[in-house]
Amino acid sequence: MCLAVPMKILKIKGEKGIVEIGGIEREVGLQLLEDVKIGDYVIVHAGFAIQHLDEKEALETLSLFEEMEKLA
Repeated sequence: MCLAVPMKILKIKGEKGIVEIGGIEREVGLQLLEDVKIGDYVIVHAGFAIQHLDEKEALETLSLFEEMEKLA
């Protein structure tokens, strides 16, 4: 099963970005999106940012992930 997750852009280095979720940082490819800025939320799948996401929706999704973690 594959999972795409919302992550926040912390840094941009050319076509790569550093993103964060739950204190964990990862490097992802930004080639599939235009106009990505530091502070944006993006959906990350298989090492690439694949979609922009507004902050409200990203925070709601992250909250649901936290609730699921508590149930596990």
